Amino acid sequence: MDLFSLVPLVVFFPVIGLLINLIFGQRLGEKGIGIVASLFPALSFVVSVLLAVALAQNPEGRTVPFLEWINAGEVSIPWAFQVDTLSVTMMLVVSGVGTLIHIYATGYMHQDVRHHGDPKSYKRFFIYFNLFIAAMMILVSANNYLMLFVGWEGVGLCSYLLIGFWFDKGKDGIGNAWAGKKAFVVNRIGDFGFLIASFLLFWQFRSFEFSTVFEQAAQAPQSVLLAITLFMLLGVTGKSAQLPLFVWLPDAMAGPTPVSALIHAATMVTAGVYLVARSHPLYIQVEQAQEIVALTGALTALFAATIAIGQFDIKKVLAYSTISQLGFMVAAVGMGAFVAGMFHLVTHAFFKALLFLSAGSVIHGMEHGLEHVEHDQRLRRSLKGHGHDFDVQDMRNMGGLRDRMKTTFWVYLIGAVALAGIPPLAGFWSKDEILAEGLHLNIPVYILLTITALLTAFYAGRQVFMVFFGSPRTEPPAHAVESSPIMTIPLMVLAFLAFFGGLLNLPSLHTFTDWLMHTLMLEEAGAAEAVGEAAAAEAAFNPTVAIISTVLAVGGFALAWYIYRRVTERQKSIPPARRPDDPLRPALGPVFTGMEKKWWVDELYDAIIVRPYKWLSQFLADVIDWRFWHDWFHDTVIAGGYRRISQFLSEPVDMGVIDRFANRLADSIQSLAARGRLIQTGFVSSYALSVFIGVMLIIGYFMVRLTIAR
Repeated sequence: MDLFSLVPLVVFFPVIGLLINLIFGQRLGEKGIGIVASLFPALSFVVSVLLAVALAQNPEGRTVPFLEWINAGEVSIPWAFQVDTLSVTMMLVVSGVGTLIHIYATGYMHQDVRHHGDPKSYKRFFIYFNLFIAAMMILVSANNYLMLFVGWEGVGLCSYLLIGFWFDKGKDGIGNAWAGKKAFVVNRIGDFGFLIASFLLFWQFRSFEFSTVFEQAAQAPQSVLLAITLFMLLGVTGKSAQLPLFVWLPDAMAGPTPVSALIHAATMVTAGVYLVARSHPLYIQVEQAQEIVALTGALTALFAATIAIGQFDIKKVLAYSTISQLGFMVAAVGMGAFVAGMFHLVTHAFFKALLFLSAGSVIHGMEHGLEHVEHDQRLRRSLKGHGHDFDVQDMRNMGGLRDRMKTTFWVYLIGAVALAGIPPLAGFWSKDEILAEGLHLNIPVYILLTITALLTAFYAGRQVFMVFFGSPRTEPPAHAVESSPIMTIPLMVLAFLAFFGGLLNLPSLHTFTDWLMHTLMLEEAGAAEAVGEAAAAEAAFNPTVAIISTVLAVGGFALAWYIYRRVTERQKSIPPARRPDDPLRPALGPVFTGMEKKWWVDELYDAIIVRPYKWLSQFLADVIDWRFWHDWFHDTVIAGGYRRISQFLSEPVDMGVIDRFANRLADSIQSLAARGRLIQTGFVSSYALSVFIGVMLIIGYFMVRLTIAR
């Protein structure tokens, strides 16, 4: 059996799952819906494993045609699947991590739909979830840019549906709907860039297929390639939440926690990194584009890390952490370190899915504690000052959960340590590889990412100590309970992957490097002389870089322990009313406020884009469309002119000319009729005389004609 021919199933299985739940979900019940929704992504994972086995025997990969998609004139675009080590790596991550998130979600959503008072939405959630996996599979398995764009738009649609899943919740009853709308609109801006890049690709190469485009890339004009790669970068900044289009990702926390995990770890946000890696034959031809991509990623990584330090929402910290870690990946692929970027994408999927799902476990524990407090008359007084606004996601309301949720604590700690880049966990190996490549290829990027690594370890430690250590700051965490096994077992699997995932590409083995280089070989891309992975092989492991990054990571974690354990303990002597909500606030003052307020980026966008756009929209609607177009042009020019012409045609023309002519004609006929009436006497003798005279005249006429003819 040809295992490559199985590749369409990676898309079909999630589609089958969502169709079964769509048609039979009401009969299956929650348990059946959860089993179906989790089973079919798992089958996609099995197919992905079989494809990996096929690639182990034939590492060059294959394009598997499926059907003729677009065939118009000279344009022929197939729906075909690209099976190579890069696409199968993404398939394994999407389906593998996605399946674990689905299993976790069956337990999480069982409680969440009841917490929100809408148990019937359980089916809708998993239909959207399966659709998300299917769309992402289309994206990573495409053999051409147009098919990739279908998946690209598909994950954008799914993110909108899932971020706004509780569309009637949030601020003013529409906050979540606005968050979904914001994600959709911001991504459309990025998609505009991808579309322009695709048009330029077809204009230059007369094809969307990767093989055709990449074969001709070396002969294309530099100016065209620069435009293509920079417009692609605009698409990357939208999907992978980089400066300046990162603002939608923190608001994506409005969706249920499994949605956050799926978007941030396994699907949508990795699409931009994959696009650059897939398009590496284009980027390695344009040094300016590589420099811009790398700096964009590095600046985003540092910028987002500073914001994460000032956040109190447990999911918002992880959201900005995702933006920062995506910055590492984008910087890596921008420098030409494509394997390093993809390696970090894989390990990040492990530990970030773990952190988000663990955060969901914490939130469930807090919600249980809150319900316990609200049902206890004596304890309810402890919520005074919070009322209905008590936020179970605010880390300032937590503390002491280490003793109440032991499993969640340990898996969360593993995820945080992996995120911090402390050896021997997976995050250390992938992040260290990017830093080593940065030192070899781009010093400014290396410096920015090294500073970011320190901040990452600090905010990871800050979160752990605020959530799990010390005594409970409010009553709900004191009554929190551990999550059910259906939620904790996937956490344990992800914790194992986050701990040992670095074995995929240990410096002495380079297993992952050897695997991906079958696809990313620069010689095959027609640019053997370009700087890339092969030229930077000696930078794969640099002991100096490893020591520096480890010291910074451990130092950042230790600094978080000192501030959020030691300093917080000292502050207990201060009256609660005067005690700062964060030990950093008195020390950093306006700097901490800036981090907490996200450096006022949303406010800046509101001032320079949103409000002017609204003003322009209102001006166009009120002044141009209504007053000018409707009131003046429509009512005055068109309607008024029509009335004036109608009045002219009615009075001078119709009544003055046409009616007068008709009336005079009628008067003439009437006068003639009056005269003709005089001969109508009513006597038979008169009529007989008239007939006789007429006959005589006719006979006379004919006699005259006969005489003339002779």
